[in-house]
Formats: sequence, C-alpha cells, structure tokens
Amino acid sequence: MTRRPWPGRWQPLGATFDGEGTNFALWSSGAEGVEVCLFADDGTEERIPLDDSTFHVWHGYLPGIGPGQRYGYRVHGPWDPPHGLRWNPAKLLVDPYAKAIDGGYTPDPAIYGHMGSDDLRRNDQDSAPFMPKSVVVHDEFDWTGVERPRVSWADTVIYEMHVRGFTMRHPAVPAELRGSYAGVAHSAAIEHLVQLGITAVELMPIHHFVDEPHLVARGLRNYWGYNSLGYFAPHAAYAATGSRGGQVSEFKQMVRALHAAGIEVILDVVYNHTAEGDHLGPTFSFRGIDNRAYYRLRDGGQRYTDYTGTGNTLNVQQPHVLQLITDSLRYWVTEMGVDGFRFDLAAALARSMHDVDKLSSFLTVIQQDPVLSRVKLIAEPWDVGEGGYQVGEFPPLWTEWNDRYRDAVRDFWRPRAPGVRELASRLAGSSDLYEDDGRRPFASINFVTAHDGFTLRDLVSYEQKHNEANGEGNRDGNNDNRSWNCGVEGETTDPSIVGLRIRQARNILLTLLTSTGVPMLVAGDEMGRTQGGNNNAYCQDNEISWLDWSGVQSAGATSNPGAGPASVEDRRLSEGSDIEREWAGLLDFVRALIDLRRSEPAFRQRHFFEGRPLVEGGPKDLTWFGPDGSELTAALWGDARLNTIGMFLAGDAIRQRTPYGERVVGNSFVILLHAGDSPIEFRLPGPPLATSYEMVIGTVGPAGSTHAGGDLTLPARSAAVLKAFR
Repeated sequence: MTRRPWPGRWQPLGATFDGEGTNFALWSSGAEGVEVCLFADDGTEERIPLDDSTFHVWHGYLPGIGPGQRYGYRVHGPWDPPHGLRWNPAKLLVDPYAKAIDGGYTPDPAIYGHMGSDDLRRNDQDSAPFMPKSVVVHDEFDWTGVERPRVSWADTVIYEMHVRGFTMRHPAVPAELRGSYAGVAHSAAIEHLVQLGITAVELMPIHHFVDEPHLVARGLRNYWGYNSLGYFAPHAAYAATGSRGGQVSEFKQMVRALHAAGIEVILDVVYNHTAEGDHLGPTFSFRGIDNRAYYRLRDGGQRYTDYTGTGNTLNVQQPHVLQLITDSLRYWVTEMGVDGFRFDLAAALARSMHDVDKLSSFLTVIQQDPVLSRVKLIAEPWDVGEGGYQVGEFPPLWTEWNDRYRDAVRDFWRPRAPGVRELASRLAGSSDLYEDDGRRPFASINFVTAHDGFTLRDLVSYEQKHNEANGEGNRDGNNDNRSWNCGVEGETTDPSIVGLRIRQARNILLTLLTSTGVPMLVAGDEMGRTQGGNNNAYCQDNEISWLDWSGVQSAGATSNPGAGPASVEDRRLSEGSDIEREWAGLLDFVRALIDLRRSEPAFRQRHFFEGRPLVEGGPKDLTWFGPDGSELTAALWGDARLNTIGMFLAGDAIRQRTPYGERVVGNSFVILLHAGDSPIEFRLPGPPLATSYEMVIGTVGPAGSTHAGGDLTLPARSAAVLKAFR
C-alpha cells in the first residue's frame, strides 16, 4: 500500500526536518505530478506522491523521516522537446535545495532523458540505480566563541586555493584527512596560511559537482569543479567524514578553524550554468523539474542559449531561478559561515533578454538584500557571449577580477615591454575603470596568475602551452599567455636561466603586492608550483595540480627574505642542485612582501590618487619618475621603449582618516621597476621628497642597505622597494 504524506508546507523549499519528520517541497510550474522517492541502504525505492500543490510548489510531510535519509524526485509532465518540455518520470532527479548529496552517477544511457543522439525520443529507462541521491540534513552547529574576521577590502589579501589540491601532498596532514575540508582545517595547513599573511582564502568550487560524461569516457575527472549540480550541498568527495550529511558539519568546522585564525572564506560559485550540458546532456535535476523555467532556451525551446561555453545558461530572469540563487547565497552566509563570493562568468548572470544589464534583476536583488549586500562580492566580469566583456562595468558593492592588470604586468616583465602607460594605470588602482561609478581602488582584484592559465613558475618557464595530458590534442587552453621562458622552453638545470626565472617571479610578486587594489595569489605560487606547462589543468586531479610541499619542508627559513636572488646565480647551480628548494625559497620573499603591505598604509590606499598634494606645500600623493630622476613627461609616457619606472608614494599625503577622523600618516616609499635586459643607473628623487633611502625588499641588494640619494644601479630585470627619509 502506497504511503500518503500529510499535506505539509509549501515553504521552505527542499527537505526540512523538524525533529519528528521531514517536509518536502519542490517548485515546478508546469508539472502534472511529483513523487518523492525514498531509498533504503540496499537501494530499495519507495515512491510517495505529493498530492498538494501551492503556488506551483509540490509539498508533503512524512512523519518519522529524518537526517541521513536518501531521496530524490520524479516529476510527471508532457514530453515536447521542440517547445522546451522535457518531463520524464523515469528519471530520478536531485533536489535543487538538497543540503547534501550522496554518491556519484554511473555513465549509463539511463541517465539521459532522450535516446542516444535523438533528443526528441524519450528514454523510459529508470535512471535511479545510476544517480546520486539527495540527503535529508539537520545540522545544528555551535558558532559561539569565534567571530567573523570582517577584514576591510583595503586590507584584504586573497589566496585562491583548491580544497583537495592544497593538502593532498602535505606531509604534516594525516593521510586520512588529505584533500578534505578537515585537511584544510588541520593546524599544519592553517599555520602555512597564517605565516604567509593572507587574509582570505578563495576556495575553488565546493558546491557539489559531477564529472562531465566526456571526461569520464577518457578516464579523467573534473578537478576544478565548475560543473555544479547542488547549490546548497558541499561537495561530498572533499569530506573525510562521509557523504550522508557529514560533509556539512565538516565544512563548518573548516570555516570555524579559518575564522579562528583570522582568515575569511570566499567561495568561487558557478550559478551561470549547471552540470546538465546542452540538449544532448544528462538529466540530473533542473532539466527534468522544469526545463523551460530553469534554462535560457532558443529555437522555440529545443536548444539552449549558451553564454558560458558549457552548453547551457541558467535563466536568472525567471523569479524562481533567481530565488534559488539568492536562497543558496544566503544559506552559505548564514548557515555555513562564509564571508563572500567570487561569481564565475558573472556577466551571464547580469544579462537581461540578451545584453548585459547593470540594472538586471540579479544585480538589483543583491544590491538590496540585507545579507548579501554586506559580504564580499567579486565578479569575473565577462562571459563567452557577444558583449560579455564587462571589466569596469559592474555597479558599486562589486569588486572585479581585473584582467587588464594581469595583462599589463605580464607584458611589462617580458621582453619588448610596451612602455609604461598601461602599467602605471594598473599599479595605481585602475581609476580609469572604477572611479567614475563611485567605487574605490579595492574594486580592482589584482592578479597575475589564476587557476586558469600558467602558474607563476610556468609563466616564466614556458611560452607555449603543454596540455597533452588533457587528451584534447593540446587544442584546449589559451594560446595567448603573454609569457616568457627566459631562453629555454620548460624545466632546465642551467643555473643562469633558473636564477633569471626566480628573479622574474620575484619581480612579478613584488609588483603585485605593492600595487594599489586587492592582490590575489594562487596557492603554490609562493613556493614555485609547476604544472609542467599545462595552462588548463581542469581535468588533472593528480600531481600535476596538487601542491608539492617537499621543497618547502627542506628549504627552511632564509636569513634574509628581503634580499634578491642574486645568491642563486652566484652559487652557480650544479647539475645535482635541488632546484625545487630554490623555488620554495620564494615563500619567505612573499611573506616579507605581505608583511610590508600589512604594516604600511601607503600600499593599502582607500582612495584614488590625485597626483597633487594633500596639503598646501606638501608632496604629491603619487609621483612618477623616469630613470634620470625627473618626473615623466608626456613624451616619455608615450614612449613604447621605456621599460623602467619609479613610483613615489608619499606617506604623509594619504587620503584616508582613522575611524576617529584623524589623518592616516605612514612612511614614504619609492618602487622601482626595471624590465630592461641591461643594468641601468636610476637617479633617486632628492629633496624635497627625500634625502636618503633604505632598501626594504627587492631583487637589487640586501635589505637594510642605505642610499643617500644619487644613482642606484638596477641590474637587468629587477625591482625594488625603498623607504624614503626626509
């Protein structure tokens, strides 16, 4: 006899346990019937019709059903693909509001709603044996005793990190915890982050995701995770405690541990598309619940509009889809404790009928939401559709990945640097992109490397991508890397080339961490991680992508982190030298740079420079110099041959006040960047700006050395930060 549920409630959506039973609620605007399907541990299925529907929400309450119960839905309705209708009750569907998901899928034909390559023929094979299952969760977590760090944007240093790859090879993390949320929460992992000095981890996607069928067919996995299935569920494979709800509490424990260390948690979220692909993709959830509502469709509804390059685009214009996204975001803030989000291909979320719209419903809802408007919001300000490049166009509250910063820094530090005009705009906070709409310098998320592309070490070691391991004939990945291999493609033991590469890496890191804006580092760049030239390692869940900690363990602390890498070249690396240890030596250099940034307000500007004094008779807040010590002229700004620049930051002309209204005053600095292939004499600015200088950090000479003005020799391809004294 079929069990009949109590009527229950139409909200909240999802499976909600109240201590005695569970309420199930699923929205589908055109369904003719919905069944909730309960699964026993042996796989036995019980189908229970939900008889009540309110505002297109099918709902019912089942007494005695509690946490750990696996379930799914079957949705009945018309099959008419030419008009976007793809209901098929033979397909078990994951709950879009599931808080946990158990198991993966088996690549069987049954997981498809259609037959083979004919998306018009309905496939009536039962998909339940091959599908992941939603899990009822009730997790009460005690957050007392640990407060959110609430780091201001201007003080933020972001560390982009993969939960699995960060600890998979960490020798101090117990083997059973490596690659998990618990591994990130381990004291050895957190110690590295604290000593590095970063203030926020930006976790690559941890929403539950699945591998694309084409990867499974090649024996590969989706490592990056940009293939979301569950927007409320932590990815189960990253949990050491199992997938029947343990992943929820384990994720919270990780957030709690990071917060206790003063580190914020930002999630990289993928609301622009789902794991169901194009019209020939599998039916996991949304397609079978209400295909015409959840997706942007074209050709009458049979095909999907694709602004994402993945086969589909979520229809954020639909109110219930927008509700799904905002409910998910609020859940991660209020229940899971996260501090902000980086939105993958955010331009796709801001599209109206076609064009990207700054007044779109998505941006408007975020703007007025009392929870979401108060967390960190980062846009990847582009998608792959026409008109999708929107750098500098997102509204206030939003920060943006600034790829113009990335390209300018990469271009400057490789041969044939294209002058300094573009670089100077990026170093000073990109006011040309962000000032006109009322945003501040911290609207610019400055980065030179990211998960997508070369690592820092590979950026100075390869000019061509080497993605053969991906199985796509090296056709995937970006061909425009703006990289320079320093004379030899790939790894080498040549001491002069290794030394030059490490110096180039330091030059780039110094540029990044002294620029105005919010710097973002990629996990492993601080210790010379390489992917062997693979610039698209999205499917490499192996040692190509995982951090290698061996060099760090053997390198130890250096005695002078501020000194340049000239010692590497002077020692003349022998054939048997430990090059990995030399690369790991970057770690102390990065620590010193972050410490300098944290201690000196000149590097954390909260207002754009104006190129004039703050007070009458005082120094300009920012002055640009050429190698002869004079301010750059219009002619020099336009000289594409100029590859040396000096940037003077006046510590007593900072346009910022304390919470009590007092002026912020700090030290003054000059930043010298020389991309030429020969040494050059740079004349340090004299009075009234300074009478002497002290080397703080760089690739020029030892920290602490003093210079009484006059000329300073900059070796080929070098950078330095000097403190100025009057």
